[in-house]
Parts: sequence; structure tokens; C-alpha cells
Amino acid sequence: MLIEKSFEEQSTTIKYGIVLNMYNESLIARDLSKLTIDNYMSCLKLHTNMWNNLPIEGITTEEIRQLIRVKLANLAVSQQKNILKYIRGIFNFAVEAGFLMRNPVPRMTFKTAVKIKKVLSQQQAKIFLEKAQEYDHEWYPIWATALYTGMRNGELHNLTWDKIDLENRTILVSSTWNKKDGVKELTKSGVDRIIDMAPSLVTLFKELKLKGDGNPFVLPRRQDWDTGRQAEVLRMFLESIGLPRIRFHDLRASWATMLLNMGIEPAKVMKLGGWKDLKTMMIYLRKAGIDTRGTLNDFNIHDVSRKTGSVLEFKSPGL
Repeated sequence: MLIEKSFEEQSTTIKYGIVLNMYNESLIARDLSKLTIDNYMSCLKLHTNMWNNLPIEGITTEEIRQLIRVKLANLAVSQQKNILKYIRGIFNFAVEAGFLMRNPVPRMTFKTAVKIKKVLSQQQAKIFLEKAQEYDHEWYPIWATALYTGMRNGELHNLTWDKIDLENRTILVSSTWNKKDGVKELTKSGVDRIIDMAPSLVTLFKELKLKGDGNPFVLPRRQDWDTGRQAEVLRMFLESIGLPRIRFHDLRASWATMLLNMGIEPAKVMKLGGWKDLKTMMIYLRKAGIDTRGTLNDFNIHDVSRKTGSVLEFKSPGL
């Protein structure tokens, strides 16, 4: 076997393309989801295929840096960071397998702009759900559940009645779904969580249960949901009623910011939403303006009310 050869023998015979295939097998052995493995491998094959016939030890730190900084300069910073992470992963594997003495992937810094993505305000969410209900839209139960619980798309899709306690108004979130892997008996964070149900959601769920006729799934089965068109359907409807176009995942962000605006403690929102780290939670704090709200309440340089006419009057010199 190649791994049993001496380092000198391996370093002259092992090509990057062979290591890439072995790395793929190692990811499968780690029991990662098919979706995650496909993302890793499609990205590596697309952006590093020019190395396939090169000896693994012949790929230099500068080559990797040039790939990210020059050849991939037009990609978004988030994409560059992910590609570098994936490349570091395969070279880590090469070191562990004995094909390399050290990992040549450089430590790189990226300037990232933190953009506050669109969310629906509470008033906009109210209009959205009222219109969807008025038009008896097929997606209304799904959208309402997303905005009342903050559950992820896959968690909503796989929500079953055995996880619902209508009497105690709770939902157990313990599994997810995606169109590539199907059902996974774990959430994204790997931790089960309990969500309290608002009274309005309890009413909706009771209606759905009556209509369900024994169906184990809480929310309606839809082909456009199974095929991943949930964002497209949402954007079309929002545009038709004059509301901002947002992604389906932003319903979760809207839920978080509405709770934060109500004064719910960030730690509680974090627990309800299933976020594991505060870094992610800070994104929603910024969206809601919670981290800066009230900062300037006592900031006063002079008494503006003493001015007559407009609050600020500027006159050019000599006039």
C-alpha cells in the first residue's frame, strides 16, 4: 500500500489528484452528510484541478496564496475563505497520511464587510401572514410556523406530530432533512431543543391536525418544497404584496430580531433558536440594533431647542 512506503518514495509518486480521491473516501468514513461532502469535493475539483497531476509535495505555499489572492480574486470573501479551508483540509489529511512533512497552506487574513441582511419587521411579518391567510396560500402554514418558531428549513420539513405537545404548548426539535441526504436524526447543531408555542401557533396546529387525517407530518407536503424552491416561492409572494424580498432562511432571522426587539434576553433567543456560539447570535443583535440601542440617550452637546426656524441653519460667509 502507498501509505506503507517510505516518505521519500511517497513524495515522488503521490499525485494531488490521487490524494484528493483518498480524502473523499476519508470524509465518507467520517460519516459526514452527503451534502457536506459534495460541497467540499465539488469546490476542490473546480478550483484545484490544475494540481491533479502534480506531486503533492510540489505544491507550494506561494502557489496556494496566489490561487486565493489572484485567480479567485473575483469571488466573494466568504467563498475564498471556504476554499482555503477546504484546501487546508486535504493537506492536513496528506500530513496525517504521511505524504507530507508539513502543511503548506498559509494563514491568510480577509477583510470582510459585515452587512445586515434583510429581515421582516414585526409589522411587515403581520402583513405578510395576514395576506397569506387571506389568499389561502398553500405555504401559509409553513411560513407561519417559521415566523413563530425560528426553525430551520430542514427542521420544519421533518416536523412530525410526535414532537408536538399541544397541551403544554411545546415543540421538540430533534431532527432535520435536506433534499440530498433525506432525514437526519440530528439538528444542525447536534443538540435537541424545546421551543415554546405562541397561542396563535397552537390554534394553527389544532386546525392542521384536524385536516391531517393521520398524516405524521405537521406541515403540508409540497413538491416545490421537496425540490428546494422554498426561497423562490417566498420571494414571489412577498414581491406581489409589496414587501421586501428575503430568503427563506431570513424568516428565522426575522423571528430572532422580533424576539430581541421585544426585550427577550439574547441568551434565551440563542437557546430557543439552537445557536451554539455567541458569534452567530451577534449577527442578529446587529440586525435588531440591540447592541447599540439607547447608547446616545444621554448624549447632548447643546440645547437645540433655542434655535428658531429650522433646527440647524447654515449661512455662507459674507451673506
